[in-house]
Amino acid sequence: MNKQESDILNTLLLESFVNQRILAEISGHSLGVVNRSLKELMKDEYLDEELRPTMKALTEFRQKMPQRAVILAAGFGMRMVPINTEITKGLLEVNGEPLIERIIKQLHEVGIKEIYVVVGFMKEKYEYLIDEYGVELVVNADYAGKNNLHSMNLVREHLENAYVIPCDIWCDRNPFHRHEMYSWYMVSDLVDNESTVRVNRKMELVTVPENAGGNAMIGICYLIKEDADTVSKRIAVLCKDQKYDGAFWEEALYNKNRMMVAARVVHSSDVVEINTYEQLRELDGNSNHLKTDAIQVICEALAVKPEEVTDITVLKKGMTNRSFLFTCKNKKYIMRIPGEGTDQLINRQQEAEVYHEIDHKNICDDIAYINPQNGYKITEFLEGARTCDPLNEEDVRKCMKRLRDFHELGLKVAHEFDIFGQMEFYETLWDGMPSVYKDYKKTKENVLSLKSYIDAHVGKKVLTHIDAVPDNFLFIEKNGKEEIRLIDWEYAGMQDPHVDVAMFCIYSLYNKHQVDRLIADYFTEGCDKATKIKIYCYIAACGLLWSNWCEYKRNLGVEFGEYSLRQYRYAKDYYRIVQDELKEQTEGESD
Repeated sequence: MNKQESDILNTLLLESFVNQRILAEISGHSLGVVNRSLKELMKDEYLDEELRPTMKALTEFRQKMPQRAVILAAGFGMRMVPINTEITKGLLEVNGEPLIERIIKQLHEVGIKEIYVVVGFMKEKYEYLIDEYGVELVVNADYAGKNNLHSMNLVREHLENAYVIPCDIWCDRNPFHRHEMYSWYMVSDLVDNESTVRVNRKMELVTVPENAGGNAMIGICYLIKEDADTVSKRIAVLCKDQKYDGAFWEEALYNKNRMMVAARVVHSSDVVEINTYEQLRELDGNSNHLKTDAIQVICEALAVKPEEVTDITVLKKGMTNRSFLFTCKNKKYIMRIPGEGTDQLINRQQEAEVYHEIDHKNICDDIAYINPQNGYKITEFLEGARTCDPLNEEDVRKCMKRLRDFHELGLKVAHEFDIFGQMEFYETLWDGMPSVYKDYKKTKENVLSLKSYIDAHVGKKVLTHIDAVPDNFLFIEKNGKEEIRLIDWEYAGMQDPHVDVAMFCIYSLYNKHQVDRLIADYFTEGCDKATKIKIYCYIAACGLLWSNWCEYKRNLGVEFGEYSLRQYRYAKDYYRIVQDELKEQTEGESD
């Protein structure tokens, strides 16, 4: 039985036969398709001579009818900036009703009460659904590092005759039914450049080249037993392969260049996927969740109305902050929203003082607004900017010259960045928890022993960036000339400027050969032995500093992978390098 025949049979199971023309109108198929399908259904004994469903049809009808549903609600919803840190997507309200509650009610309307909700981010917010709607919550502990393929792996035993539904869907009409005759995946008639599939003439979902445009993928799916078994096995296999950690669960639906399930096409106005703040605003301009501090700040700072804030796009999540791009009065801006735990790490008053000191010196990005209390910041977007490539020698040379020029301005502020003090401070934020590193105590003792050498060789202290890493050097074209701007001055303060050289090295994960080359790029006149050893000391100290910082963030649930491990290695390796250098220096003097 093909899709068209299934649709015709399903219609006849729900509606008494009158004539072919009415059947065509109800089923949505042409008169020719209806006539061919009726002949095949009679031939296969699904219909009797009076076009009534047979016992064979009724049996298959019952075998394929929906029994349960899975709602995927574990993710961050990063594209929902600026409200993604305030509310989880499934609880966004449209016309006063949370999205997930509307979905559950629509499932209840067609008799589906066995509902599994996979949660992760803000999982506690969904707990009330257990009592109010009788759902079962399934917790995905890996929601931060893996995509929803892994959420599906937790419920793959419940996919037989089941609807799979993303939590960020708003359906005007109930998309669920008491009866289904085949597996399908829902797409809309809207063309979407991000889609990976399109509907062909056979109502199959075939893959399209990247950015070629296809049918917008809604994400609702229905799986009958046979297909559910196949999908379940595929999910289990894919989840064992790390390269699928970031994959969507739909990966399990593909068979070469097409999906194994049929297409169900809906009108774009009937089912809306709410991925962004603006999509929510378009659907319900009065939603309470549109009243966010970030938008209010933008409106006050730039003297505009909320509807004038458009093209809101999430930027790459930084180590400390979440930022988003937006357009206002034909001009692009970036707004920074401080991330988890940053109120403990950053003194926003001191940051504001730094920006005041460097203002109008073409050193940093152009600040439109900064709040010294909460750290909200709005900067003008630097069109066409690119970051420094730490593996590109020409880029690095230019950045070191820019850094040296900045240091030689000799700018001053009232506060200092104390490397060893901050190291101890980050450790206090662990709330009494021991380090994850077994030999941390010994490593710390070794690094602290370098302080005396540093203190003996520190020169004049000036305003130092502290976070002078490749990502914070922006190359831009202005008035036909190349400029380099330094951004993100959160940690800046008075310090030995050579700390910035060490910071660039450890963030770039440089080996010793690359470190020495960078030192040579900064000290074009040549670097004396004592200064070079001092920079090695800074690499060890700053490595432990950021390792401690990473341990604090780790306790907040934020992981940095290789970066955190490598910072701890810098602390250990460069302590040994310093010892070797000093020993060699002593032996050379005795000779």
